[in-house]
Amino acid sequence: MHHANRCLPPSLPRLLALALLAVAASAAAQQVTRDAEGVTVHPSARGAAPVRLQVIDRGIVRVSADPTGAFQRTPSLMRVPVQGDTGFTLEQRGDTVQLKTARMTAQVSTVDGHVGFTDAQGTPLLAEVAGGRSFAPLQVEGRHYLSLRQRFVSPPDEAFYGFGQHQQGWMNQKGHDIELLQSNLDMAVPYLVSSRNYGILWDNNAITRFGDPRGLQPLPATLRLYDAHGKPGALTAHYAIDGKPVLERREADIGYQYIKDLAKFPAAAKPGDKRRMQVRWEGQIEAERGGTHTFSLYASEYSRLWVDGKLLVDRWRQNWNPWHHEFALQLQPGQRHTLKVEWDLIDPSYIALLHRDPLPAAEAGDLSLWSEAGQMIDYYVVAGDNADQVIAGYRTLTGKAVLLPKWAYGFWQSRERYKTQDELLGALAEYRRRQLPIDNIVLDWSYWPENAWGSHAFDRARFPDPDGMVNTVHASHAQLMISVWPKFYPSTDHYKELDAAGHIYRRNVEVGELDWIGKGYTNAFYDPYAADAQAIYWRQIDEKLNRKGIDAWWLDADEPDVHSNLDIAERKARTTPTALGPSTEFFNAYPLPHTHGVYAGDRAADGKRVFILSRKGYAGIQRNAVAVWSGDIASRWEDMREQISAGVNLSMSGLPNWTFDIGGFAVEKRYERQDPAHLPEWRELNTRWFQFGAFVPLFRSHGQFPYREIWNIAPEGTPYYASMAYYSRLRYALLPYIYTLAGDTYHHDGVMMRGLPMDFPHDPKVADIDDEYLFGPAFLVAPVTRFGATSRKVYLPAGTSWIDFNSGARHAGGQTIDAAAPLQRMPLFVRAGAIVPMTQVQQYVDQIPDAPLTVVVYTGADGRFSLYEDDGTGYGYEQGEFSRIPLQWDQARGVLRIGAREGRWPGMQDRRTIHVRFVDGPRDDAGVLEPAADASVEYRGQPLEVPRKRTGHAVAARAG
Repeated sequence: MHHANRCLPPSLPRLLALALLAVAASAAAQQVTRDAEGVTVHPSARGAAPVRLQVIDRGIVRVSADPTGAFQRTPSLMRVPVQGDTGFTLEQRGDTVQLKTARMTAQVSTVDGHVGFTDAQGTPLLAEVAGGRSFAPLQVEGRHYLSLRQRFVSPPDEAFYGFGQHQQGWMNQKGHDIELLQSNLDMAVPYLVSSRNYGILWDNNAITRFGDPRGLQPLPATLRLYDAHGKPGALTAHYAIDGKPVLERREADIGYQYIKDLAKFPAAAKPGDKRRMQVRWEGQIEAERGGTHTFSLYASEYSRLWVDGKLLVDRWRQNWNPWHHEFALQLQPGQRHTLKVEWDLIDPSYIALLHRDPLPAAEAGDLSLWSEAGQMIDYYVVAGDNADQVIAGYRTLTGKAVLLPKWAYGFWQSRERYKTQDELLGALAEYRRRQLPIDNIVLDWSYWPENAWGSHAFDRARFPDPDGMVNTVHASHAQLMISVWPKFYPSTDHYKELDAAGHIYRRNVEVGELDWIGKGYTNAFYDPYAADAQAIYWRQIDEKLNRKGIDAWWLDADEPDVHSNLDIAERKARTTPTALGPSTEFFNAYPLPHTHGVYAGDRAADGKRVFILSRKGYAGIQRNAVAVWSGDIASRWEDMREQISAGVNLSMSGLPNWTFDIGGFAVEKRYERQDPAHLPEWRELNTRWFQFGAFVPLFRSHGQFPYREIWNIAPEGTPYYASMAYYSRLRYALLPYIYTLAGDTYHHDGVMMRGLPMDFPHDPKVADIDDEYLFGPAFLVAPVTRFGATSRKVYLPAGTSWIDFNSGARHAGGQTIDAAAPLQRMPLFVRAGAIVPMTQVQQYVDQIPDAPLTVVVYTGADGRFSLYEDDGTGYGYEQGEFSRIPLQWDQARGVLRIGAREGRWPGMQDRRTIHVRFVDGPRDDAGVLEPAADASVEYRGQPLEVPRKRTGHAVAARAG
């Protein structure tokens, strides 16, 4: 067994120093040391860091580089122990040491220590750049660290996916720069998947950059600025209030990025008092260096940017949640380009124009990873035959994706927020009255008394009977999820207990920071890095909430968002020290120990499956029964589109359970005031997002006012309502398929929301497609992300034909089609040969345990599917309590074979009615939820064959 958290004893550095002296005096051949796990190489070149390779499994090798040669580091937080095949052979040929496993080969230079990898056939996978490793000393809070960088060779046609969730709309991240830094809208997961069938787990918890190691910088940096009159050194800034100019001045940057910057507003033009402010910057920019320059307009409220008269950015975000809107420009020295930025705001908001020069040409095509702080370069290379195996390797290293309760894959209704017990119960009752399926009703923040955040107590004026509320939810065959933050007011007993034990980040209180509730209250977050802190935090939840029977936990703001819009240095200051050391070293890891404490405590409480919704994910968080969502996104069409690449890349990072706020969270005033002129767009936006939401791992409606219940978005009798009701019922009809995908995330390390390159790696056209994805092996999903669209372009990957789910029409692969997209339907295609198990529409998961199955076969190619079932509530599946029904379609024979059932579980239905439908081509009932069957059989666990009969009439089944 390889122990990820093994530390060297304190005496060992001295022994290693003596050993290094001995090595230096030895012959070159003695610079290579083999041990049971791999090999250590001390390169001969002056200044080259010693390198260690460790075999974790046949397809996983750990690479460590440490200039001290001690190979000591803080124990890994993301890793789990691995019981792998650690066999290897070692051979030295000239200046190269070769370590070979059954799946991959690593070569290390004994001269400079750079490492390369090939697969079992000798095909190159990955190679470090010779001399591409660098270390820079760093001291933080009295501790010594290194800033680390590792460069790799990357061919021009390579594509990269993963690295968590990012909101820039990029599917293929090759050629882009990504900062792994936990924030409201971004999620840092340091795992990369390459189109060359390898992955890299970068085991570092600090702020990390993929691509350019230099961060974006405020203007002017290396740009020359000219104002509107051509005078160098600044731009011209125009300030107006309610349309009336009040000030014109020269400004050397656009720099209202953080709270501290708001003091720079001119006295004559400060935002607030509900006045509409307009700021316009204009002038010219000129580059000192030629090449591709990266820019980001980091902004909230309404922002627009033009270069040379071309509109490049036109966005809105809520005032307290600014974000990056990146673009690139080709600039040459001596050439000026006109720049104009407009910013409309009411409340205090944020804006900054940031810039980064081109990378040196020698580095421009590299794969580069840089981290702010660590003890050594430490990464894992995972080799596989395909992307699924590469992602499975991530789970091997960081833990299995614990299976969520089955009800979690039904529909959730949430809003910000149900302010009373009656509001929550009334919404649930209305879903039941309207026979709209639902499984989870969600209680967001502020159910506690205003002055008691962190008490976990209910405000009895608004929630007079919380126990009765929970019981009523359960009697309605639903579950209750409740919001719990890592935030506490000092007046609460919970704060006092955590603080007395040394588990509170106190700086927020010490500086007197007030939150946004009522008059404003001082507050602080807890430090989850100690086991004792986790135990206290869970016990407080258990005593106040869990014992009431609450079913699931919404762990919000676990970046941690101690206070929004602080600069990075102040964010670190307010979350340090952790129990393990300075926050600089652990900047991105907070959600991992935070969710672990709740998972471990809840799992031990009653044996039911734990379910946690977290705003932030991190490497390894899937082992804590965590689903993540994409943060407080805006209710805008462009934000909706960006969720496609955000969700796919997060899923390809190894976290399978992801969702978003259907309809977007934050709402423009034109929607908030329910302006009749904008009501059709609001309803269409929510309808299109709802269609999209039915085909992501978790189906969740949430957001600020207007209320998000289906009937509050649009009344019954409208096409909007009809469409949302249809997709809600379709989701429940598809639950046998969806829950099989969920089961496969545990049993087969599967991925539910899939990038097209995962299944079609040999189709070069799919590498960069950012507005389509696959939902499991069967469905190609093409959300409509443009207001008023009734069709959209859809690329159908090559190598198969595709069937339109809504019509049954067949299309050849390898082409782009104009797909019909009437308001009530989203373009949805099914791969030829797909087998999709469905069931009758129910009002909640497993309402009818013995409900008939409908197996839909999309003909045109051979196909397989293994239907997964278990009890949906407990952990027996980990001990083998589950069943599989193999389904196989033989295209040549025209026969569906239903195989013998494999396995058992308590409560399993021994007999099932199975209806079979064959979709051969256009049919009127193609998208109907419960159409007539082409054949029906009684299944008792023994194999059966169901032949296709082209007339569509029922046929008799044959025993297999």
